[in-house]
Amino acid sequence: MSRIGVMFDCNRAPEELPEFAAALEAAGADDLWVVEDLGWNGGVSAAALALAATTRLRVGLGIAPAPFRNPAVYAMEIATLARIHPGRIVAGIGHGVGDWMRRIGNAPKSPLSLLEESIVAIRGLLNGETVNLDGREVHLENIKLVHPPEVVPPIVTGVVRPRSLELSGRVADGTILVEGLQPAQIQDAIGHIRRGGASDEHEIISFAFLHVEDDPERATAIRGTALTGQAGFLGVPVDEVFALIGPASDVPAGVRTLTDGGADTVVLRPFGDDHLGQAVAALKALGR
Repeated sequence: MSRIGVMFDCNRAPEELPEFAAALEAAGADDLWVVEDLGWNGGVSAAALALAATTRLRVGLGIAPAPFRNPAVYAMEIATLARIHPGRIVAGIGHGVGDWMRRIGNAPKSPLSLLEESIVAIRGLLNGETVNLDGREVHLENIKLVHPPEVVPPIVTGVVRPRSLELSGRVADGTILVEGLQPAQIQDAIGHIRRGGASDEHEIISFAFLHVEDDPERATAIRGTALTGQAGFLGVPVDEVFALIGPASDVPAGVRTLTDGGADTVVLRPFGDDHLGQAVAALKALGR
């Protein structure tokens, strides 16, 4: 059976996170995913809050922007969480939004080099190695963690374009796929990941918009307005953006559509009012 997670939206106030995480654990979710975007909540601190409020949930950081997180510092942070909560943290990392990275003065010359070199360095440090790396973007000299984790957490990327997907298949343990992809697009992304060298153990994590709405007319109206931004990002018409919008009873079939397309983990991203209520209704429909 696939893993089912829920995203804690970055628009939610951080003081809501501990109760949200505990309620999701009680409702039977496998994962909780937190976000790190410029100006919103800090991803590592949010992950720490969620882990402290729960005992079983796997918590994913989706995602830390590589230009924003020096790999040595990020490895230190993840190692601390992994030692206290072994087997329960997933270290997500990606390119970051280019304009945001420019605005904080951290735009890399080569985003691909930065991401790949960061992952190589972070993995070495988490494995307890002494890392020396004089790369195109990352420069570390004799860096070693004093307290590496006993259970090394997976490193996953949140990437979109073909070269980045191949990079993920080459050096990461999993890939987060952006919200709205149809099964054929998931298969296409997996093809790029496999071309990078990924094995069957490489975790495919598919995020999916969720809005529980029993009224068909309202569901249609919500789809037509709420998904326009994602449609523009993906370059497709609104009605081609995959989303779980409708009654909770339709959620299991929607999740199966994604898992049949190749997703190992489906992360529900509620929007609108009552994120927790929607997530709990979806989990109940899934038999959790």
